[in-house]
Amino acid sequence: MAERAALEELVKLQGERVRGLKQQKASAELIEEEVAKLLKLKAQLGPDESKQKFVLKTPKGTRDYSPRQMAVREKVFDIIIRCFKRHGAEVIDTPVFELKETLTGKYGEDSKLIYDLKDQGGELLSLRYDLTVPFARYLAMNKLNNIKRYHIAKVYRRDNPAMTRGRYREFYQCDFDIAGNFDPMIPDAECLKIMCEILSSLQIGDFLVKVNDRRILDGMFAICGVPDSKFRTICSSVDKLDKVSWEEVKNEMVGEKGLAPEVADRIGDYVQQHGGVSLVEQLLQDPKLSQNKQALEGLRDLKLLFEYLALFGIDDKISFDLSLARGLDYYTGVIYEAVLLQTPAQAGEEPLGVGSVAAGGRYDGLVGMFDPKGRKVPCVGLSIGVERIFSIVEQRLEALEEKVRTTETQVLVASAQKKLLEERLKLVSELWDAGIKAELLYKKNPKLLNQLQYCEEAGIPLVAIIGEQELKDGVIKLRSVTSREEVDVRREDLVEEIKRRTGQPLCVC
Repeated sequence: MAERAALEELVKLQGERVRGLKQQKASAELIEEEVAKLLKLKAQLGPDESKQKFVLKTPKGTRDYSPRQMAVREKVFDIIIRCFKRHGAEVIDTPVFELKETLTGKYGEDSKLIYDLKDQGGELLSLRYDLTVPFARYLAMNKLNNIKRYHIAKVYRRDNPAMTRGRYREFYQCDFDIAGNFDPMIPDAECLKIMCEILSSLQIGDFLVKVNDRRILDGMFAICGVPDSKFRTICSSVDKLDKVSWEEVKNEMVGEKGLAPEVADRIGDYVQQHGGVSLVEQLLQDPKLSQNKQALEGLRDLKLLFEYLALFGIDDKISFDLSLARGLDYYTGVIYEAVLLQTPAQAGEEPLGVGSVAAGGRYDGLVGMFDPKGRKVPCVGLSIGVERIFSIVEQRLEALEEKVRTTETQVLVASAQKKLLEERLKLVSELWDAGIKAELLYKKNPKLLNQLQYCEEAGIPLVAIIGEQELKDGVIKLRSVTSREEVDVRREDLVEEIKRRTGQPLCVC
C-alpha cells in the first residue's frame, strides 16, 4: 500500500509538471518528453481495483418487480389460487434447493439447464428446476399415497433468457397435482378443466389446449422403426414442432441424431395430424398403430378423456395433436399444453409471442424412482406459466394506460387545522385496531390540500377529517375522494360506516 501511495504521489507531481509546462507554452519536445514520463508512471501504477466501477444491475435472466407490477402479480395469483382451492387442493412447500441426485436424470436433455451449487458442507446440491420432482420426492419421503395439492414457488433454469417473451432464469411456477390410484382419466379431465377455468378467468385471449399421450408417441416411434435407445431424444426433436418447421425437425433427427430418413418420413406422416375425438377414432382403426399395445391403451384413454371433457363443457378448447411431445422424461401418459391462439391486439399493443402459457401431464413412475421399494403413486398435474401471463397483462395495462392501485388503504386520517397530530394518531390507531386499512401523512401539520391530493394519487377512496369543531361535537367528517361529498359521522359509528362504504364485512369472526 505504501509503495502504491508513493507512486500515486509521483503521478500527481508529474501531472502538475506537465500542466505547468503547457501553461508556460514550453517547447513541444519538452512537453512530449514529460508526458512520456507521466504515462510510464501511470503504467507502473496500474488500475486501482478498489475504485473500479461497480455496475448496479440484476443478474442475467432475473428482474425486480415494482409495486405496480406486484399488484398485477397478486391479482393473477389470487385468481389461480382461488381456482385451486375451489377444486379442493391443499398447499405445501419444499426447499428451494434439493440434493443433486434428486434432480439428476429426470429432465432428459433439459438436465443441462439445472443450476448446481458449490459444495458447502458435504452435500452436492442443485436449485430446483421445477416443482414436480420435489413433489414426487415429498410423496416418497412421507409415504403418501393420496393428495391433491397446489404449490406456488420460484424455480431456476440456466436457460438463454428472453425477457420480452416472459422467459427467465428465475421464475414462478403455479402447480396443481392429484396423486393417488383412481379410475382412468377422471383426475386428468379435472386438471384440463382447471387449466381452462384459469386461462378463461385471466382474460388473456383465446387459447387452445393441445393433448397427446406418451404411450401413443412411443407406439408411433416403435411402428415407424425408431430404435428404443433413441425414443427420448427423437421425442425432444418432435417437441420443437411448435417452434420450427417439419423440415428443420427432420434434418435434426437425421443429421444430428442419426435417424434413417425413411423412418423420419413415417414419423412425419403422423406428427403433422391434429383434430378432435374423430382423429382418435381414426387412429384406433389405423392398421399399424392399433396393433401396438401401448398406443392402443393411450388411444382408448384419450377417447374416454374426450367424453369427460365434453361433460365438463370444454371439449371445444381441446385439440388432439400428435406433434405434442413434452420433452421431460418423467411423463408416462396423457400430456397437454395450452397456447394462445393469438395475442389480443388492443389499441397500441405490439403482437407478443409468448408461446405456451400452461402445461402438464401424467407421470405414474416418478414417485417410484425415490421410493426404496419402488412403490408407485400415480400422479397427474398441471403448471401455469405465470411469467408469460404477466408479460401479456403488463403490456395490456401499459397500452390502455390503466391505473393500478398498489395499496389497499381504505381511508386516510387527515386534519383540517394545525396541532392535531395527537388526535390523528389516536384515530388511526382506533381504525387499525378495528381492522381498517388506514394511513396518515408523516407530518405534524400537513396542509389539507396535500392530504387530499395524496388520496387521489394513491387511489384511497375515503378521508376521515378531524377538525377542532368536529372534536367538540364528537364527530368525524368522512369525505368521499371521488364525489367530494362530506358527511359528519359520530366517532363511535365511524368504523361501521367505513366498512359499509368499502364493502368490508361488518364483523370479523
